[in-house]
Amino acid sequence: MHPRISVNNICFMDEDIPSQLAYWPQLDTRRFSLVGPQLDGAGLDAVRAALAAGDYTLETIVHPFSSADPLDAEPRVLQRATARLQDQIEVARQLGARSIYMTTGGHGGLTWEQAAASFAAAITPCLGAARAAGVALMIENAPPQYADLHIAHTLRDTIALAELADIGVCIDLFGCWTEAGLQGLIADAVSRCHLVQVSDYVLGDRSLPSRAVPGDGAMPLRRLLEWLLAAGYEGTFELELLGPRIDAEGHLTAVRRAVHELGELLHDLGV
Repeated sequence: MHPRISVNNICFMDEDIPSQLAYWPQLDTRRFSLVGPQLDGAGLDAVRAALAAGDYTLETIVHPFSSADPLDAEPRVLQRATARLQDQIEVARQLGARSIYMTTGGHGGLTWEQAAASFAAAITPCLGAARAAGVALMIENAPPQYADLHIAHTLRDTIALAELADIGVCIDLFGCWTEAGLQGLIADAVSRCHLVQVSDYVLGDRSLPSRAVPGDGAMPLRRLLEWLLAAGYEGTFELELLGPRIDAEGHLTAVRRAVHELGELLHDLGV
């Protein structure tokens, strides 16, 4: 068991929370993450029970800040999004989650810069509550196919938005491994980075999402992890696996294998 590996329950997102929690004892890790919209009343009670029963740490909660509405929505709409984030921060505090990572909402009719300013202004009322709760707020880099949900599609843009909003970064290696100047960007991001997501990509795979178990694809994971470690990253490495390859293998089988492969790589790197 490697102490710095987390599994995101998004790997089992098609199942309800009790079914997801039933996988936890079958995986060789004690760190897990949850998808915020699934945490309704019954789901929240089940998570509390699982955390109380096992030696588990809740790493992060996935939170779509404004998934239904773009960032050019009228103020009262964004105010509701702000209130939902405040509620999610309280849930994270109660469950002991270390962080919340977000998608922002789409551009709507705004330029990138205008949308970034809109997002930053909308989450500003939440920053104090997050700090008081000890919960890091982050944004991730997500593929442009999710432009209806998010505005940061490169690590460079994610860092710029995080700096503007005064929050952290979740680096999804799947979304940035081909980016120019990546080693320097990783070094720039590390001071704000609270989570790194790991998966793999098989060249020529055109599916969406097209993730693979680490070691099955072409991503230079060893080099990427070396860059992160050399830059001083001390946080968690999270597995976020979904797509046709994972479906075909079986989610539990694929995730169990991924935990082993990533653990072996981290141990080999001296982590």
